[in-house]
Amino acid sequence: MAQMRRLTEAFRAQGAPIVHMVRLYRCNGSNVDLCHRALIEAGQRIVMPGTLGAEIVDDLKPTAGLRLQPDLLLEGKMQEIGAKEWICYKPRLSAFFQTPVEDHLKAMGISTIVICGTDFPTSPRSTVYAAANRDFRLVLATDAISGASDAGLDEMAQIGAYLMATDQLLEWLPRNREAA
Repeated sequence: MAQMRRLTEAFRAQGAPIVHMVRLYRCNGSNVDLCHRALIEAGQRIVMPGTLGAEIVDDLKPTAGLRLQPDLLLEGKMQEIGAKEWICYKPRLSAFFQTPVEDHLKAMGISTIVICGTDFPTSPRSTVYAAANRDFRLVLATDAISGASDAGLDEMAQIGAYLMATDQLLEWLPRNREAA
């Protein structure tokens, strides 16, 4: 989490766009993916609006007290939470599956994305493949992704993702912004 926070703060300081992706399950379970459906049907309340699990962790928020607007997000709209910073709901593992993220990034002229996050084998990995399929250049913050294995990172490098630790990214970011 500390490395994700460092990256987020550096992106804010550089005026670089940030999109936080979140999962939200409607209380009636109508949008729950198959792999979690049994849990929800058994009464688990995970990533449902109003629960802490549905919020961005405080360390990554631009301002204290910020809360998700679940109705807006579940309608497929992005919630602006700061200068060049948004939250977006994703109905499945990939940040690109049935979301406005691709159009949003392309409208800003973004061609390179940096990915960090939790649970590498699911969401970050799915997002990397989807982004690669859309011809984005990819940088993975290797020490800001939980659950990443050497084999998994090697797999990402083989499809063209650049692997950088946070310190290397913090050196690269200002140079990349100047070149843009």
